[in-house]
Amino acid sequence: MKPGGNLSSLLDTATSPELGPGPRAGVRALAGLSAALDSALAGTRLSASRADLVRATVLLWHDHHDPAHTLCQSVENADGSYVHGILHRREPDFGNAAYWFRRVGTHPCFAGLAERAATLLRAAGDAGLASRLLPGGRWDPLAFVDACESAWRRPGGATAGLLQRMQAEEFALLLDYLLSAVDE
Repeated sequence: MKPGGNLSSLLDTATSPELGPGPRAGVRALAGLSAALDSALAGTRLSASRADLVRATVLLWHDHHDPAHTLCQSVENADGSYVHGILHRREPDFGNAAYWFRRVGTHPCFAGLAERAATLLRAAGDAGLASRLLPGGRWDPLAFVDACESAWRRPGGATAGLLQRMQAEEFALLLDYLLSAVDE
């Protein structure tokens, strides 16, 4: 089993996070989730900052924005900026999300996310959105922020569900990366 392997199970909920802040039904309460994270993280050799980002990612999945924000804002690297960007995208504070994603630069998760998004977009037959999110086959996190903002401003559209599935893939890839990457 990979380090922290049971941490991925903390993303198992009936529904994935909304593009907005939630709250949604079926998420774990903060106290119980924190205890589960404490237990799962105790078996890892993650640095304190990487453990904070794992914790923030899981808390954000469960719509606990404030404690996730406290954790990710204290990690000043691309990974911390990535979690921070997702948080503000869901808040929704799209301008601030874009700021944090510009700080990320090119992240190791983007290649896998481009592949997964391409599969979802192909299945949905949405070539227009694909051309915006995947210029040259590469993931564009700023275009994703823009697409989420458009969906947020026009609720009920078919695109929102597709973006939400991409966001769920993003969370899963990021959590796997944080659990396996070597601290810099």
